[in-house]
Amino acid sequence: MAHVTLKQLRYFDALAREQHFGRAADACAVTQPALSMQIQDLEASLGISLVERTRNGVKLTAKGEEIASRAQRLLNDVRNLIDYAQHAGGILSGVLRLGVIPSVAPYLLPPLLPLLKDKYPDLELHVRETQTQVLTDELVEGKLDVLLLALPIKNPDVETLSIFDDRFLLAVPKSKKLSGRVRATKDMVEGDRLLLLEEGHCLRDQALTYCSLRQVDAVSTFGASSLSTIVEMVSAGLGITLLPEICVGVEGRNREIKVMRFVEPEPSRAIGLAWRRSSPRRDDFLALSKLISVAWQASLKRGATAMQA
Repeated sequence: MAHVTLKQLRYFDALAREQHFGRAADACAVTQPALSMQIQDLEASLGISLVERTRNGVKLTAKGEEIASRAQRLLNDVRNLIDYAQHAGGILSGVLRLGVIPSVAPYLLPPLLPLLKDKYPDLELHVRETQTQVLTDELVEGKLDVLLLALPIKNPDVETLSIFDDRFLLAVPKSKKLSGRVRATKDMVEGDRLLLLEEGHCLRDQALTYCSLRQVDAVSTFGASSLSTIVEMVSAGLGITLLPEICVGVEGRNREIKVMRFVEPEPSRAIGLAWRRSSPRRDDFLALSKLISVAWQASLKRGATAMQA
């Protein structure tokens, strides 16, 4: 009878993701020979070849691809079992690994974290800030428990909950003449130099979609990975940008910019939570969503003050 261990499945899962013995060993914090031996034992137990060793790394066999998919589901089930046991005692207690995109983290976390600490003192929160695709991959792999990001997320294994709509505003240099305009329009964007985050940020894609810009001749990024950098460039008169309303309370302070709403229908992005459908912690995520809504209201008040300044 075949004997398969969770350690073997965990090592094979890492190898399937990394496609390289050395990187997989590093991910599992073991030596390469130790990982290789466990993979060989797994192949012997199952009676099939899982990988093809190549000069540059490894390639999964057809059966290896299927075993990798099943192994990931089994490992997620084990993580969910542990999650259930560790958090059955109360809402938002124990460890919670939260992933947040860069265009949300600096603006929602400051009002959110004190709320969490006050209402759920037994929660041990770990925050990971990076781009959407990386966060989604790590969520599915079980490295993160829940994500706070822009929706939608197209993954059948992920459940989502929309919490609020974050409107886009037009930010221009304070010195720019607007001919008495009260609301921004698309033609104002088309006639100027649009500054956006570098590729890979969902905020960039959403702005391009709204502006109907398929070619990017008039779009500049300069490798900018933060909204703070973009706002500084606008303040210096180097162009204009679209800002999510959630950031105005922070990025609009002490900057030489004007911020305008767009004409109806105003462009916006949906901000919400995403988690694995199999996760047993749905009640935790619903409780978290309520505090996020409160934090969002606080950020809006800061933004209104900044726009009036």
